[in-house]
Amino acid sequence: MIYTVTVNPSIDYIVQLKELTLGEVNRMDYDNKLPGGKGINVSRILKELGLDNVALGFLGGFTGQFVKEELEKVGLKTNFTPVAEDTRINVKIKAQSETEINGRGPKISEAEVAAFKAQFDKLTADDVVIFAGSLAPNLDDNFYFDLIELIRSKGAQFVIDTTGESLLKTLAQKPLVVKPNNHELADLFDVEFTGMDDIVKYGRKLLDLGAQHVLISMAGDGGLMITKDKVYRSYAPKGTVINSVGAGDSMIGGFVGTYAKTKDPLEAFRYGLACGSATAFSEDLADKAKIDEILPLIKIEEYKKELLN
Repeated sequence: MIYTVTVNPSIDYIVQLKELTLGEVNRMDYDNKLPGGKGINVSRILKELGLDNVALGFLGGFTGQFVKEELEKVGLKTNFTPVAEDTRINVKIKAQSETEINGRGPKISEAEVAAFKAQFDKLTADDVVIFAGSLAPNLDDNFYFDLIELIRSKGAQFVIDTTGESLLKTLAQKPLVVKPNNHELADLFDVEFTGMDDIVKYGRKLLDLGAQHVLISMAGDGGLMITKDKVYRSYAPKGTVINSVGAGDSMIGGFVGTYAKTKDPLEAFRYGLACGSATAFSEDLADKAKIDEILPLIKIEEYKKELLN
């Protein structure tokens, strides 16, 4: 089973109007309320690919109930841990420019954390747990690291979509895949890249530190996948970018879901790229039809074998 973890989910309240004037009464042209959270996005992509998964995390109050019901309406399996305080609301204002007002989220009690962690006692070596998104206000990085140790003790795989020092601290536990972009990778090692060879060199350092697969996204320049013995490059398919929100989550969902099913990293890379691009070319997360449309456009080539010597 694949489990996604969204520690601090939300209702994303989207408001659209021609122009926002501060200090005045504004009337919206359109509004919508959607369940939000990076792990939830991954679950939605996995569902589009026909891959069974369960969404985990914390939900509370009437806002949490809304999130749960909306996910169940589209057939997602959930097993959220109930909490006393309300799930947050994030306001996304789309006017002459885009403005976001994100809620902090509920405080999670020790008893609620214990109930959540108890779910991981049943993990097996066939399971994968994907952590994505921000933590609730009173939880620190040790929350993730403690869970990762528990997951690995069961023989299960994990993925955590994070950057910086938090990424480095997880590598010793051998994450299934890590996904920095080229700028994040440079910042991680405090260097400046002068070309593709530098990106590959430092991407391989993540493998040396423990990552099983390394994906490096390079926006319009496509992406790289670095494995123990090969490097692959893909160029971004042509299309109009409509939506950057959720593209990275979609790439994680496509890669992890396909790898869990096939154990083929190259095929997983192909689906990861297709899912990420399909979301970028859609108003919301990609659906299966859009993923299937983009998949044949993904071209992957092996990159410079001599770098591996």
